[in-house]
Amino acid sequence: MYVKNCWYVAAWDKEVPAEGFLTRTVCDIPLVLWRDDKGEVVVMEDRCCHRGAPLSLGRKEGGNCVRCMYHGLVFDRSGQCVSAPAQKAIPPSLKVRSFAAVESHRWVWIWMGAAEEADASLIPDTHLLDDPAWKSRDGYIHYDVNYLLITDNLLDFSHLPFLHPTTLGGSTDYAAVLPTVERRSRSLMLKKVVRDTEAPGYSRKFGDYPADTKVDRWMFYEFLVPGVLLMDAGMVPAGMPFDDGRREKAIEFRGFQALTPEREGSTHYFFAHAHNFLTDQPEVTDAIHQGVITAFEEDREMIMGQHRNLALDPGFKMQPLTVDAALGQFRWLIDSLIRKETAKARDAA
Repeated sequence: MYVKNCWYVAAWDKEVPAEGFLTRTVCDIPLVLWRDDKGEVVVMEDRCCHRGAPLSLGRKEGGNCVRCMYHGLVFDRSGQCVSAPAQKAIPPSLKVRSFAAVESHRWVWIWMGAAEEADASLIPDTHLLDDPAWKSRDGYIHYDVNYLLITDNLLDFSHLPFLHPTTLGGSTDYAAVLPTVERRSRSLMLKKVVRDTEAPGYSRKFGDYPADTKVDRWMFYEFLVPGVLLMDAGMVPAGMPFDDGRREKAIEFRGFQALTPEREGSTHYFFAHAHNFLTDQPEVTDAIHQGVITAFEEDREMIMGQHRNLALDPGFKMQPLTVDAALGQFRWLIDSLIRKETAKARDAA
């Protein structure tokens, strides 16, 4: 089951064409994304209400309608059928589901609950994705695992020095420092600071530091329902201030990651890793992006192996460690929201 009353990232904005369609499955629902005559993104269920044919195999008509090319039904942007060959009266029930959609800072967000309940104020702030002072590349990975296995990975960064020794890692003392965890109504706030440690190879080369310079590393991030990570991370030479707004000689990054369940056993993973240094050098942005991809592929190999092992023994009980505190809290948060939505739907029936 999934939380429905929340915003999921469905696509990068550039993926939705001016003409034609983008298809994507989210929370077990096939979707078709397209743009109307004003260029606004429209999201509908990719399943004609007549015989279940994909609307994405149809065509746009008049800028604001889609025709199913199986039996010719025409649907407007709200999903209501407005024309059907040999059908003089169009019943209101002849419609496909439409979803609230918002295009914001390079991401297309969709509300998987009732469209009339969509709350735009719950869309996370990702404005740095298109801030000219910050540079990043668009990233996407497809996973053949449940999205919660990936949230577990993102909520415990003690794995960095072991799984990513040549990229995001650094020395093993990084794993010994626990983050502080604050639970909010729809998110967790995590803060981790590791002082007088080795700089990770991934970012050391971008700092004008002597090779043996020790650094203070920080990682402050919010992890929001259903699976969106917004991170402020970086390092400064050890002893220099960074948590009071002064970040002289800092190497800073802003991470944006969104996990969107495709089906029970598969996940869309959208990401960007923005930086505010050497922004006039595209090769630096490319190198940072490639470094992130390398690290995320290391994650995927491990998580896929974990998934295969767990599938062999559904009764396997994971043994919790102290570093797992945030994992358990986030799963509790997801479960509690699902329970509330289920109870509300039951009471309304």
